Amino acid sequence: QGQLVESGGGSVQAGGSLSLSCAFSGLPVGNYYLGWFRQAPGKEREGVAVILLDGRTVYAESVEGRFTISKDNAKNTLDMQLNSLKPEDTAKYYCAADRWAVNGPLTPRYNYWGQGTQVTVSS
Repeated sequence: QGQLVESGGGSVQAGGSLSLSCAFSGLPVGNYYLGWFRQAPGKEREGVAVILLDGRTVYAESVEGRFTISKDNAKNTLDMQLNSLKPEDTAKYYCAADRWAVNGPLTPRYNYWGQGTQVTVSS
C-alpha cells in the first residue's frame, strides 16, 4: 500500500513564500498522477496542481503563475513552491496519487492521500 507524508507549510504574511514536500513509499510514482489539493474550512477540497503521466503540469486558475509543482522520481518526492501567497490560499494542503485520475486530474477523487499540512496566510 502506498503511503504519502507531507512536510513543509506553516504561517506567512501575504506576498510571502512557502514550500511543500511529499514523500512517497510503496508506489512507483513514475506511473501515477501526482497532485496537490487543498481544503479550506467550510469548503470542498479542490485541486491545486497535478503532474500528469507524461510529465505535463496542470494548475488551478487561482494559482497559475504563483505555484510550481515538481517531482523527483529518484527520491520519490513531490514538491510544490508557493509564491506570492494570498490570504485565500489558507487551507490544509494534501498530496495525492492515483493511477488513472478518471474524473480529471484536478478532481479530488484520488486513491492515495497524505495526512495534510496547514498553510496559513495572513493579510
